Amino acid sequence: MKYFFFCISLVLATAATAQQPFAGADQAWADTLLAHMTLDEKIGQVLMPRANSRNAPYDEARLLDWAQRYHLGGYVFFANQPYRQTQLINKLQAVSKIPMLMGEDLEWGLTMRLDSTVRYPYAMTLGAIRGRDELLRQMGREIAEQCRRIGILVNYAPVADVNNNAKNPVIGFRSFGENRDNVLQKATAYMQGMQDGRLITTAKHFPGHGDTDVDSHADTPVISHPRTRLDSLELYPFRQLIGRGLNGVMVAHLSVPALDPVAARPTTLSPVVVNELLRKQLGFQGLVFTDAMDMQGVARHFPPGVVGVKALLAGNDVLETFVDAPVMFTAIKNAVLAGEIPVALLDEKVRRILQAKAWVGLSHYQPLRLDSLQASLNQPRYLYTARQLAEAALTLVRNENQLLPLKTLEKQRFAVLSVGTPPSGPARPTVFQQTAGRYAATQNVNLTPRTPAAERQRAFAELRRFDRVLVGLHSPILRAANTWPDSLLALAREATTALPNAVFVLFGNPYLLGQLPALATAPAVLVTHQEGEVFQEIAAQQVFGGLGASGQLPVTASAAFRSGQGLTTPPLGCLSYTLPEAVGFDSRRLTARLDSVVQLGLDSLAYPGAAVLVAKEGKVIFRKNYGYHTYDRTRPVQDGDLYDLASVTKVSTSVLALMRLQDEGRFRPEMTLGELFPAWKNLNKGQLKMIDILTHQAGLKAWIPFWRDTVDSTRGGWKRRTFRSRPSRRYPVQVAEHLFLHRRYIRTIFKQIEDSPVNPNPKYVYSDLSYYLYPQVVQKITGKPFEQYLKETFYEPMGATTLTFNAGRHYPLERIVPTEYDSLFRKELIQGRVHDEGATMLGGVSGHAGLFGSANDLAKLMQMYLNGGTYGGRRYIQESTIRQWTAYPFDASVNARRGIGWDKPDRHQPGLSGPASASPLSFGHSGFTGTFVWMEPQENMLYIFLSNRVYPTRSNSKISRFNLRTSFGEMIYRTIQENRVLPRQD
Repeated sequence: MKYFFFCISLVLATAATAQQPFAGADQAWADTLLAHMTLDEKIGQVLMPRANSRNAPYDEARLLDWAQRYHLGGYVFFANQPYRQTQLINKLQAVSKIPMLMGEDLEWGLTMRLDSTVRYPYAMTLGAIRGRDELLRQMGREIAEQCRRIGILVNYAPVADVNNNAKNPVIGFRSFGENRDNVLQKATAYMQGMQDGRLITTAKHFPGHGDTDVDSHADTPVISHPRTRLDSLELYPFRQLIGRGLNGVMVAHLSVPALDPVAARPTTLSPVVVNELLRKQLGFQGLVFTDAMDMQGVARHFPPGVVGVKALLAGNDVLETFVDAPVMFTAIKNAVLAGEIPVALLDEKVRRILQAKAWVGLSHYQPLRLDSLQASLNQPRYLYTARQLAEAALTLVRNENQLLPLKTLEKQRFAVLSVGTPPSGPARPTVFQQTAGRYAATQNVNLTPRTPAAERQRAFAELRRFDRVLVGLHSPILRAANTWPDSLLALAREATTALPNAVFVLFGNPYLLGQLPALATAPAVLVTHQEGEVFQEIAAQQVFGGLGASGQLPVTASAAFRSGQGLTTPPLGCLSYTLPEAVGFDSRRLTARLDSVVQLGLDSLAYPGAAVLVAKEGKVIFRKNYGYHTYDRTRPVQDGDLYDLASVTKVSTSVLALMRLQDEGRFRPEMTLGELFPAWKNLNKGQLKMIDILTHQAGLKAWIPFWRDTVDSTRGGWKRRTFRSRPSRRYPVQVAEHLFLHRRYIRTIFKQIEDSPVNPNPKYVYSDLSYYLYPQVVQKITGKPFEQYLKETFYEPMGATTLTFNAGRHYPLERIVPTEYDSLFRKELIQGRVHDEGATMLGGVSGHAGLFGSANDLAKLMQMYLNGGTYGGRRYIQESTIRQWTAYPFDASVNARRGIGWDKPDRHQPGLSGPASASPLSFGHSGFTGTFVWMEPQENMLYIFLSNRVYPTRSNSKISRFNLRTSFGEMIYRTIQENRVLPRQD
């Protein structure tokens, strides 16, 4: 009895505080219109028939005729194409005397019904988010914008059902979960966002459809819980939402004996449920919509016209989604004329409908614009909100010994297994596999239910030989279901059992965790809650530390995986990949600007292709490939293609190593060259300071064309004991396909450097010569060969595996962009071997040239510099050392544009060595082959520009003539500057 009085007092309190849903509407417009309406016009207002079936064409003539003949209040639309639907809405509004209220089921955005639109996460995915209410509210506002853009003014959302039945066939992933408070929190934020945008919402499916295993599309589900349970759980979100200003409710086709004593009467037709409970006890003052009136949960009990009359008498305002408007209209009119439906009751409903129409702006109706419709529905900021929601929902349910994110990449062999039928097909890498490959070298394996058993077993046996296996468990259908087809479920169980030490990522409904018992003991399990390319991309980023995980399970899947479970991991401090909106940029503006610069180079034949990357705040916000490897346009530039980095090698190898050695006390910029090379101590270079050498002001000769000294100018061909056409013990250094250098010729090269003159009046002259020496310096100090030291100390721990010398030995040539056709020295196209002649005569390994790499892997190294010496949770160089080397060490009158080893903005000629807007803190380097890197600490930004401008000849200087590489950066700076005066979406 005490509980009964408590419930009554709670209901009364809620009723007393319920807000007026359509406050501020043009009441005079509604009242004046109602006063002059005929009976037929009033009846029409309560009707919203079905406009079409899923993907079926519109019967336009019929819809226009019904709108005029029966004065329909609106239509309910289903799957189609946005332009066609919007065009039809304009036509329907044009023939309607009273503006129509159009509705649509758009729970996760327009893409629920309309193609080529933004897909926001499903409700259950949103239920996995901890907090972030403002982000859900933002989603609601955006969906309202999109709905209004196409003339939809009623969104049949949010789902307020508490889904606590894993066998629920109709709600499931459409619910925010099984926790009533979480459901309320998410539904409130979503509702408020939509209503902020003047969209009518409909919390559904009242009084609660979460605990049933019957689909109300096929029959009438029975909810047999007592009233105490209903009050505390099923009704709770609806009650609270009403108190928070909800302006619409959809009533479900359920049988709830505890609420209505009439056996098997659907709640839609129940005055006890709609009039007494919803209207009077809960105090709801907004619009009450029926669920679809052609669903068998109600349609199987009565003829269409009869069921419509009963629904109105039960307290519903709007009858929606039925196929025969004439029948429904006639039945209601006969009921009014017979006195069964009082005119006063009809007027009350119509007044409420007109108030709602005024509130959404139909009192000042304007036709919808059809121009730029697709672009306006797919604004990048919408995509970014959807991405943020997906990231926030990532849920780590197992993580033994803090395995994730993966922190050790060196000396590890990674494989990524795709289980299921990925969207891209079994023969191509999934987005999960592709993204994992951005962080580490991986081998991909794809298995589907059609894979023969013997082949599966061979694959599992091979996978067990890897150090770490990542397994993506993919859903065959985009809409998350509570289970998979038997064949896929069997394959997933086989994989989870065969690979007990793997990292598993479930791209699907969290209820599936309960059907894969082996996951309960797996070392790491990550759940994305649904399938999709964005979810695959962000999951791989979490595994490798680009993103953290903060989600929670919205439902209980088993004893091992319970609602609320979810571990929190922070990002690891390595690159993540996202949209420009993540740093406040506008994707379209940035893309247009950067495209214009690169395209100018392509159109002017400055280079055949390019790969560019922009990162800000540790996020890769732009990465794109342009053009082809060569002008014959046979192979397009692709992700992961390797470029000869030319002089960018200096800051990626020599400078990198020397900075590290300084931290270890084994090198100082103030040292003399003689201290590093004691044999040179008393020579002309012995007293040169390393800081002067590294800033190119020590007086060293700019360069020496070593290869020319091997030419026999009198006899033609090569001098004796220099080259041979075949390799041997004496001629092991391959410089071309059929050209091998004597093993001792390197001594000649270093002797020439040793004997080269030094300008007695030194000034700034860019010189390569000292960089020939640094590999020897590093090996002498560390005891390791130069390349081995770099890979073990830097590249491999960062996952920058494509950074390598002699790329042709490690990668297929089709992945390596060719540079020049060397018609003088090597007489061949240079591809896979270093372009620089001196470096190739050193076996391809030098401190000034010879490094190859992809834009993505080079960005990891440059981000380390920008981070102040850390990357992926490790420190590589002290921040003070980076500051020292990247600053101006001398007055501008002495050296205007150099840091120690780095290029900087020229203090006399802005825009000469870097972008014109670059700050004094910025630093970078360019490469002869058409490469460029630039870091801007003041903006926490870097960009990389890789091209092969020397193809087919180095005489092509258009890239410098048009300042393409620095202009590219200037476009980024311009965007940053504009963004300072624009609001940023976080």
